[in-house]
Amino acid sequence: MGVSLLTSAFLIDGTGAEPREGAAVVVEGAIIREVLPRWSGPPPEGALHLDCRGRTLLPGLIDAHAHVTAVEADILEQRRRLAPSLIALRTARVLEEALAQGFTTLRDVGGADWGLRAAVAQGLIAGPRLLVSGAPLTQTGGHGDFRLRAETAVADPCLGMRTVVADGVDAVRRAAREQLRQSADQLKVVAGGGILSPGDPLEASQYSQAELRAAVEEAAAAGTYVAAHVYAPAGIRAALAAGVRSIEHGNLLDEASAEAVKAAGAFLVPTLATYELLWRHRREAGLDGERLAKLARAREGALRALELARRVGCRIASGSDLLGPFQGRRALELRLRAEVMPPMEALGSATRVNAELLGLGERLGTVEAGKWADLLVVDGDPLRDPGCLERHQETLVLIMKAGAIFLNRLG
Repeated sequence: MGVSLLTSAFLIDGTGAEPREGAAVVVEGAIIREVLPRWSGPPPEGALHLDCRGRTLLPGLIDAHAHVTAVEADILEQRRRLAPSLIALRTARVLEEALAQGFTTLRDVGGADWGLRAAVAQGLIAGPRLLVSGAPLTQTGGHGDFRLRAETAVADPCLGMRTVVADGVDAVRRAAREQLRQSADQLKVVAGGGILSPGDPLEASQYSQAELRAAVEEAAAAGTYVAAHVYAPAGIRAALAAGVRSIEHGNLLDEASAEAVKAAGAFLVPTLATYELLWRHRREAGLDGERLAKLARAREGALRALELARRVGCRIASGSDLLGPFQGRRALELRLRAEVMPPMEALGSATRVNAELLGLGERLGTVEAGKWADLLVVDGDPLRDPGCLERHQETLVLIMKAGAIFLNRLG
């Protein structure tokens, strides 16, 4: 990679500052070297000149709640029907598709392992850079225990949505260390009930304070953090008291638990898109009865919880939590958020705030000198049309990750 010069851009830099007309960005190798009000004169000798006139330049998008190995909408059936080799090959397509949608970084919070991360880094798969959690930790009967009521044997780990059932402080500590041994970038714990798991209500609090703290201590000792799946106020407060960094979902958030998120300096990661798409395609996802009722409740609370968190002043990150074929709709999350948040704020949650959550705020999330050159050029304005990124096949004309160009339709 040499030097690339992007000129005449309508720049949304991700910092929250007002957009700039006519801006120029100089990329050298993988790094943004300069961001200029405009460029005058010829491009540097040997530079690739990318004229963005009439188009929007913005940071690469980040999905902080992905499950790239969940290649079927019905993850319970995936565990029973699909071979690991087939899941791996279909996951490669999911990663390619995510990059094609403008997502240059994904935090996978359950399923992906270090091998997939290495495959992307080594160029074996074209996809976003991956931060992996390995197998989430769950208690017996928790959201990550996917056995049906009639099943008694512990299920074999599955590449798609593998989890570790661990009960008691010592077992949780050991399970956390095992995921860290396999170079997980962060840990995921299941601290409350879920929609797709049979038999546990959304309000359920899962794991004791001591068990949650054990996972947090092990993550901190390895220089990383814990993300907690949880919906209801009691579980949210317990996870925060144990020291988790991010609350995943939080649809049943109330005023007190929102204040607790803010006071802890934690991040809330709402995942609006998954509820909307699962509801629209509930038959395809195999949802009926109890699980459908849980989905309806979570969907009803999603925007209300986001609005409350924003009013209280929580740090709001962005995730999709999409499964199977719905993973082609990651940018739907931004449009749904724009029903509650200004479009600039919604975009910032998927760029700057997500980078801060991932511990990469000095490297990603904004178009600033010294940062990795993760850049998108869009034929449209996502501030005026929050849905334009959903139409990525029409609107995305340039995708750059760490200075490497994966799509160039600028001409």
